[in-house]
Amino acid sequence: MVRKKRTGPGESSGETSGAPGQGSSQRPQATQQGARGGGQHQVRGGYPGHGVPPSEHPGGGPPEYQPRGYQGRGVPPLLPGGGPPEPQPRGYQGHGGYQGRGGPPSQHPGGGPSPGSQPRGYQGRGGLRPRGGVPQPYRGGHVLHQAPDVQHQAPVVAAPSPPGAGSSSQPGMAEVSTGQVQQLVIHDQSSASQVSQVAPASSKAVRFPLRPGKGTHGSRCIVKANHFFAELPDKDLHQYDVSITPVVPSRGVNRAVMKELVNLHRHSHLDGRLPAYDGRKSLYTAGALPFTSKTFEITLQDEENSLGGGQRGQRVFQVVIKFAARADLHHLAMFLAGRQPDAPQEAIQVLDIVLREFPTARYCPVGRSFYSPNLGRRQQLGEGLETWRGFYQSIRPTQMGLSLNIDMSSTAFIEPLPVIDFVAQLLDRDISVRPLSDSDRVKIKKALRGVKVEVTHRGNMRRKYRISGLTSQATRELSFPIDDRGTVKTVVQYFLETYGFNIQHTTLPCLQVGNQQRINYLPMEVCKIVEGQRYSKRLNEKQITALLKVTCQRPQEREKAILQTVHHNAYSEDPYAQEFGIKIDERLASVEARVLPPPRLKYHDSGRERDVLPRVGQWNMMNKKMVNGGRVSSWACINFSRNVQDGAARSFCHDLALMCQVSGMDFALEPVLPPVYARPEHVERALKRLYQDAMSILRPQGRELDLLMVILPDNNGSLYGDLKRICETDLGLVSQCCLTKHVFKANKHQYLANVALKINVKVGGRNTVLVDALARRIPLVSDVATIIFGADVTHPHPGEDSSPSIAAVVASQDWPEVTKYAGLVSAQTHRQELIQDLFNVRQDPQRGAVSGGMIRELLISFWRATGQKPKRIIFYRDGVSEGQFYQVLLYELDAIRKACASLESDYQPPVTFVVVQKRHHTRLFVNNHNDQRAADRSGNILPGTVVDSKICHPTEFDFYLCSHAGIQGTSRPAHYHVLWDENKFTADGLQTLTNNLCYT
Repeated sequence: MVRKKRTGPGESSGETSGAPGQGSSQRPQATQQGARGGGQHQVRGGYPGHGVPPSEHPGGGPPEYQPRGYQGRGVPPLLPGGGPPEPQPRGYQGHGGYQGRGGPPSQHPGGGPSPGSQPRGYQGRGGLRPRGGVPQPYRGGHVLHQAPDVQHQAPVVAAPSPPGAGSSSQPGMAEVSTGQVQQLVIHDQSSASQVSQVAPASSKAVRFPLRPGKGTHGSRCIVKANHFFAELPDKDLHQYDVSITPVVPSRGVNRAVMKELVNLHRHSHLDGRLPAYDGRKSLYTAGALPFTSKTFEITLQDEENSLGGGQRGQRVFQVVIKFAARADLHHLAMFLAGRQPDAPQEAIQVLDIVLREFPTARYCPVGRSFYSPNLGRRQQLGEGLETWRGFYQSIRPTQMGLSLNIDMSSTAFIEPLPVIDFVAQLLDRDISVRPLSDSDRVKIKKALRGVKVEVTHRGNMRRKYRISGLTSQATRELSFPIDDRGTVKTVVQYFLETYGFNIQHTTLPCLQVGNQQRINYLPMEVCKIVEGQRYSKRLNEKQITALLKVTCQRPQEREKAILQTVHHNAYSEDPYAQEFGIKIDERLASVEARVLPPPRLKYHDSGRERDVLPRVGQWNMMNKKMVNGGRVSSWACINFSRNVQDGAARSFCHDLALMCQVSGMDFALEPVLPPVYARPEHVERALKRLYQDAMSILRPQGRELDLLMVILPDNNGSLYGDLKRICETDLGLVSQCCLTKHVFKANKHQYLANVALKINVKVGGRNTVLVDALARRIPLVSDVATIIFGADVTHPHPGEDSSPSIAAVVASQDWPEVTKYAGLVSAQTHRQELIQDLFNVRQDPQRGAVSGGMIRELLISFWRATGQKPKRIIFYRDGVSEGQFYQVLLYELDAIRKACASLESDYQPPVTFVVVQKRHHTRLFVNNHNDQRAADRSGNILPGTVVDSKICHPTEFDFYLCSHAGIQGTSRPAHYHVLWDENKFTADGLQTLTNNLCYT
């Protein structure tokens, strides 16, 4: 069964449908699935394979299979720059290749290029980018000249800020100065009449496109959304600046100070007001306080011994509260009614802070979510971690007014265990049997640094400390001075004499606690981890799988849990909501929706079935053949699973090769070498040895190794990432991984068919095309040459402070089919969200300024593949939060325009820039769970369900689209927000195009 590609994998904050680890579904979202849910990165540069579309078939029929060496429509007579292309040597790939056999890079999580699996600057076989800093421009291959006397004056945007320059909550962003950006007139060459539009000069000049009406295509239905109507308060809201000295970085301490202040002075100096506090610099009240500025002195008990010394101390804080402004709710009401274009973020923020006050006091806040051990059963994740259930909460402006978005969530916490037990779980052994190794100490230190513990050897006096390190010596070897005369005692002796506590685990190191000026030693066995500490470091594979199982809820269960959470929170009894006059409806919002029809898919005419109409997001390959089968004339197999014998590996690979043949590929049935077994720990040596052995046979024949089949253990840890890195960066080799469990699967016909589809794409073939594309019936795509981009940035995991972020850009390379995609990746500054290498200019000693960058190269490759330059650009940008919309649009739209102008001075095709968000918390449920016609087999909404009313933006062009069928858990619709639209899409046009692209 072929399942239409889906959105990203389930996360701790709420799952999507589908098995963990599956790749992203939306082709426009810069992804394409590959082995084990992860698309293959750009491999062996730009082998065009057989997937390059032939010239248009007369009568709109399908492209037929072409013999090896067919190169599509060929190179256009004149390339940008005015001259013919220079002849290239065999195997020329340009900048890492334009039509890499691996397909577009996947986004992480769920597969592909993660910082851990790719070296810095990975660019496929085309070479590596330099380490660190902004990626350098392309230096190899044929570079088209820059058009002379370029009249286009692109906006000048400041370079992206260095790490740390951005906000603490978002990856670093560029500072874009209003004065640095010049206006640019766009000339639309796609029609006889010229259309011009002024480029935005700054965020103040940007007006995101208004909604061009609501869509009408598809069958209408009603769905329920996890949005709850919030009635606007009729109150006079005031904002006050708060200054607390001495300054502490902890919001928890700030809140404790403010809580004590309110307890002491609410009915005197605060005039009975119950203020809402953001934990930092702002305080909000419903009505004015009886002063414009006032100073308070607040004393708190020091529970964490941050002052040092032996006695529990006190901390005295000076708090200054000063009037700042009034929150204008009138502008908010006007915005919600659609009569004002700009959202008054300050007013929305006030209401959000008010509704967070009560849950913050009751639960453990993490970002916009709240967790508690009492909100659901804890589940162990292993190595001393457990899951806590919780909920996400955020207030949002929508067409129905303000709505409170509530969703279920889970995340990892450190188990409140005795430290001895935690270490035993972490190392998965009895730590009293043998001494700790150096690697054990490193692992313990890494896991415990920053963790808060309480001592257990002093009865009810449970003082808390934060761990700063681990001693290098065992407890029995540690001693310290106890007075000014230099009297020394061992830690063992001190605890026995002072507390009557006999330390048992004397061979273990002590915990170091306290500040650097005076470090204290605490034996592990007298410490217990304090409850309620979130684990923010990277989870291992087993822990991620366990967490996903906990978070995975069927739609009906999730809907019920959300409603229970709303009732449990009792917003009508929330003292802060009452104080500010906010009322929350406790019913899920009923929303009008439509189900878009799936596109008809074209297969090869030689199959018994030449086309298919997917049913509920699914179809199979039975009686069908790939529309363009790729060629694999030489392949090999390597087996890393000790449970798979040579005979079983040989039989499995033969069955897979046969399936590739039956599906329409030109696939050799026999490998170059018999299957090779290798131990996982020898992965690099084994791969290089196999490649050398195969090439010793193939090289004299002028051939290359086209494919490596790999059998992996079911639990392979880092083996998968290591293998992909070696194959794709060292060997330039296309690989297809299969798990051991599938080798022994009784009926694996459907599995083999799905793997064959992946292999075909990797070697340059095409599995299917849209019938409407062949018949030129796709609005604003079929009429003129159109290129569709997808882009995303993968950031390092928490704790990886030096790893680069990885930017990936893919683009369609055929037209009108828009089915075949090429991809480029680039390493860039750590946690930088702006894609730095979309366009660049470098200085060449001989040629002067030379233009490059990923957009330019993909435009050129489209031109080469189709024989014409794109006259329309559609750019889908994944992974951008609302707070980054303006900066990303200004920077990346500017790069797109510069890339176009670098090819021809007056080349400025119209651009549509769409942000795709998957990490949001809107969930859609069927209106009646008993109506089987309204849901798929998993109980989720039907694939193709689109919503552009009620829960969407009051005025701007956005919509939710669930294009995939559910497998397990609750489907997460993708949220599309149009930030720039020179192509003037209708709602139906963009929604239908986006849905159809998800099937390619």
